[in-house]
Amino acid sequence: MASGVTVDDEVIKVFNDMKVRKSSTQDEVKKRKKAVLFCLSEDRKKIVVEEGKQILVGDIGETVDDPHGSFVKLLPLNDCRYGLYDATYETKESKKEDLVFIFWAPENAPLKSKMIYASSKDAIKKKFTGIKHEWQVNGLDDIQDRQTLAEKLGGNVVVSLEGKPL
Repeated sequence: MASGVTVDDEVIKVFNDMKVRKSSTQDEVKKRKKAVLFCLSEDRKKIVVEEGKQILVGDIGETVDDPHGSFVKLLPLNDCRYGLYDATYETKESKKEDLVFIFWAPENAPLKSKMIYASSKDAIKKKFTGIKHEWQVNGLDDIQDRQTLAEKLGGNVVVSLEGKPL
């Protein structure tokens, strides 16, 4: 069921900037988003980039030690969100980076919010072409453990996430 919610152009721009890894200067790399949250606009008609809810690659090692843990802290405990997380991980064979689309729907979010976010998910997913990993998360227990994200990315072949061994 579609909700009639549209996706703001800025959301698509953020996704494309995160997806495309062209060779960049060090300053451009630092400004690239590592993680970002999207929410519904006040009138609930558009999906927009949530102000101030992002982690930049340049923040890692400066103000952010654990990108995954910091991303989890951005999530509101009582409302839904969509998120993109640029996961860096290693398998026994290689280093990889993949975007993960996250649908955050905590159990104590209002029912109306869960319904509109669930029915609007396809609108944002259609704009995010080429996403390999989608993850619906219903509570902190599902997302706090880095091991769970590692399993979503590659099952038991992932040996490290964000440069830290599992």
